[in-house]
Amino acid sequence: MISEPAVRPNLLKSYTLVLVQFGALIALALTGPLIARHPLLLAMELAALALATWALLTVRIHNINVTPDVRRGSRLVREGPFRWIRHPMYASILIGALALVLNEATPLRWLIYAVLVANLLVKLSYEERLLVAAFPLYADYQKTSKRLLPFIY
Repeated sequence: MISEPAVRPNLLKSYTLVLVQFGALIALALTGPLIARHPLLLAMELAALALATWALLTVRIHNINVTPDVRRGSRLVREGPFRWIRHPMYASILIGALALVLNEATPLRWLIYAVLVANLLVKLSYEERLLVAAFPLYADYQKTSKRLLPFIY
């Protein structure tokens, strides 16, 4: 199904959410190593990368939009990782960032991670309101999938 946005996004809100997201990720990158030393944490990073890659390949890279806004002509994707979770890119960011924080846990890094989690939860809630308005079938999709964690949330 192709969308025609029924609700105009709040561009200030959209860009602020993206700015906070990237700011938190840059802050994590600047406050510790980018590759975890512990094998389990490295496996978390690789799993996050695999999930992100799968999601990107499913929606096609040229269709990616970093803002939560629904672009004109977008289509509702329900295959690949989107079959089980509606926001696999956000999930991959949270998994990868958590591995980095656990690798070198400091109060500052936990604070940055908390900001990232809160920001992404606000961003996905806002995005879902826009998606419900753009895609009549999105409400049904919400009943058959979870936001970030398959079978849980």
